[in-house]
Amino acid sequence: MTKHDDHGTLSGIWLSRYEYHSSGRESDFTGEHYVVVLQHGNKLTARSLPEGSSNPNSPLMLDLTVEGNVVTGTWREETARDGYYAGAVYHGAIQLLVEPTGRKMSGKWVGFGKDFDVNTGPWELTFKDASTSKPTMAEYNRSPGE
Repeated sequence: MTKHDDHGTLSGIWLSRYEYHSSGRESDFTGEHYVVVLQHGNKLTARSLPEGSSNPNSPLMLDLTVEGNVVTGTWREETARDGYYAGAVYHGAIQLLVEPTGRKMSGKWVGFGKDFDVNTGPWELTFKDASTSKPTMAEYNRSPGE
């Protein structure tokens, strides 16, 4: 594994949290997922655990590149077929700054909305565990906040 500055690899279990505005419900919401982050050189992939979402059956995927303390890439979320967004797929870009401890990444997402607009909002990932073992993934394979 390639070290990321002074704090080592970013691989592990992270809590992903983003905020978005729902124009149809005229309110702000938060999406949370436990994601498994794997680092290979300067590339990061993050995939939500099957049951690790505050919105059940809405898997999240991030494909990122690390340059110093800047993380840039794309995100994609497939919403639950039986949820409010009825299986819609949303995707866009994301840019985060890694804090010096390597235990938090904070930034912004950008993506399209259903009203032919471009939306943005805050996004952060908070480190939970360095292990990506099956027992550790099983521990976090639950809705955040439980």
